[in-house]
Amino acid sequence: MERVTFHSEESGFCVLRVKVKGHKDLVTVTGSAASISPGEFVECHGHWFNDKTYGMQFKSQRLTVVPPSTLAGIEKYLGSGMIKGIGPHFAKKLVKAFGEAVFEIIEETPERLLELPGIGSKRKEQVERGWADQKAIREIMVFLQSYGVGTSRAVRIYKTYGKEAIAKVSENPYRLALDIHGIGFKTADTIAQKLGIPKDSLIRAQAGVRHVLQELSGEGHCACESNNLVEHAEKLLEIDAALAAQAIEHEVQEGNLVEDFIEEKRVLYLTALHKAEVGVAASLMRIAAGSAAWSNIDIETALPWVEEQAKIKLSESQKKAVALALTNKLLVITGGPGVGKTTLVNSILRIIAAKQARILLCAPTGRAAKRLSESTSLTAKTIHRLLEFDPKIFGFKRNAENQLEADIVVIDESSMIDIVLMNQLLKAIPDNAALLLVGDVDQLPSVGPGAVLADIIASEAVPVVRLTEIFRQAATSKIIVNAHRINQGQLPVREAPPQDGKQAELSDFYFVAAETPEDISQKLMQIVAERIPKRFGLDAIKDVQVLTPMNRGGLGSRSLNAELQKLLNPNSGPQLTKFGWNYGVGDKVLQIINNYDKEVFNGDIGTISSIDMEEAELLIDFDGREVKYDASELDEVSLAYAASIHKSQGSEYPAVVIPLATQHYMMLERNLLYTGVTRGKKLVVIVGQPRALAMAVKNKRAASRLTALAQRLRNKALALKVIT
Repeated sequence: MERVTFHSEESGFCVLRVKVKGHKDLVTVTGSAASISPGEFVECHGHWFNDKTYGMQFKSQRLTVVPPSTLAGIEKYLGSGMIKGIGPHFAKKLVKAFGEAVFEIIEETPERLLELPGIGSKRKEQVERGWADQKAIREIMVFLQSYGVGTSRAVRIYKTYGKEAIAKVSENPYRLALDIHGIGFKTADTIAQKLGIPKDSLIRAQAGVRHVLQELSGEGHCACESNNLVEHAEKLLEIDAALAAQAIEHEVQEGNLVEDFIEEKRVLYLTALHKAEVGVAASLMRIAAGSAAWSNIDIETALPWVEEQAKIKLSESQKKAVALALTNKLLVITGGPGVGKTTLVNSILRIIAAKQARILLCAPTGRAAKRLSESTSLTAKTIHRLLEFDPKIFGFKRNAENQLEADIVVIDESSMIDIVLMNQLLKAIPDNAALLLVGDVDQLPSVGPGAVLADIIASEAVPVVRLTEIFRQAATSKIIVNAHRINQGQLPVREAPPQDGKQAELSDFYFVAAETPEDISQKLMQIVAERIPKRFGLDAIKDVQVLTPMNRGGLGSRSLNAELQKLLNPNSGPQLTKFGWNYGVGDKVLQIINNYDKEVFNGDIGTISSIDMEEAELLIDFDGREVKYDASELDEVSLAYAASIHKSQGSEYPAVVIPLATQHYMMLERNLLYTGVTRGKKLVVIVGQPRALAMAVKNKRAASRLTALAQRLRNKALALKVIT
């Protein structure tokens, strides 16, 4: 086999270019293989067919990989990057020195590798480990091959379970869905069926019920009504309602689910989510109780003092907010862009700092924390850094037993925080400390489960300042004016883009009309690559961010990334291909899951600074900090020339370009567009169909999430009033 044209790590589907006896030219073979590398021999059983686009191909029903036997094949096989420590250059050395015995030497007498010039004990040990890992992985591959589990998933299974992998998977394949990133219930279920676990088994029904709740938590829900959960499980698992109900009861008995009531309706929670929701309600009421160290401040004196110190003039609404913050230990400040949230927070902190208070600032993402630092001139950290996450224990060092040393904690971008992280943070705040939650409740809610900020505000159990007045300076920005118009259900003021050659006054907000998705894509590419850099002097890669409502489709982030990569970074040099992406030096990438070991989190954007093809690894620069990734870890990142609006939460970009088409109708919601527009700092360009823009502005159907935090806070506040 000469070349792997395409290989899906998920399904195993591959397109290969193979040298076949009796055929002068290379033959295209399609089939399925869990792991495949150039240089391997393949045995294929299937039939020939003539593809209209690609011509004659061999369609394999069964494809078996056989280790290579020719020297050229062995060299290609070893140099494919499958064994860490062996790249093309070292593979050539190995084959030249040891010939066909190279596999035997690596496995049985690896010390002979030291005979090669330039090969030290470190490289020898690396190859030994790589070979041993590959051997163990190969065994797992053979076991999983028919189940469609790809190479990198097998690596993760091996790293999680070690030598017990096959035994553990055989015993209960459903544990894969809980333990292994990238393996869902459906894959685990396929394996279980082939292992002979009956479709109507209780173990399957219990796993299916958990899966339904996990899927719902992915949509933001903390719980599910009992009847709905039975229906979901019945439909998903094709089992009867009685078995689904039995599985729910067993899960409750085993402590995996918790039964509760929301507005007198029986609901079920995953235990961790129930614990988090109850914990957040308890912590908020705990923090709200008592008085802050500065509660005796004379507000009438403090207000003119802070205006004089900061050389500002506070509005009446801001003065009331300062007074509330100084007389309450718990306060929420919410409002859109340009309404003075930053001025208000700075005024509060300046007064409190004068009383020698210990102030801690945090935000959910690195970018949001950096912005908070810049706006307050104080140190701000991500929540994970503030709580001192320790990868060794996979938990936070700061917790209820080891609380933060603070008199006040300020949390910015609090609309982004899900119920689980908020619970961890609040537990670490001591009783005597005050808490200030700042955020825009009209933005998209958190990616994770819960609607924490919205629920706190809706409970009416916590004092809230809602800022609505746009300040005069901010009113000159069309971005801010139009963001508020969108939020109020009004179309943004549309301004035609300036034409090249005409010295029209530049605006910071444009709508570029386009009739078809193809037209939108074409105009978007031109705007990003040419018009914005030329007219605004911004860098097309570093400063411009395309934000799209969806991930799939021609205007989804995946498709746009492929096109923008070709357009903006065509000369990146050697590329590492993994998980359907090509990665080159200079590519902009987005972290899509939290990686606590690397201290890189969901939503962080970096740039690939170097690629080592020999070691099959690369370095990604995240705001000046280089982080190493193995090729097998690249399912944690994606290209970031385009990203979903959901992924942009908590970030700001110099320029934002948003494609809008009626094909996005499922996602065209007011808070989605509002969130996308408010990500732009200097420039926002919407490229799309006028009808799609109107649909997004009009549609306020944002699905409500099933949570009980507001109810719990109301009940606790009511109970406290009764007691007092």
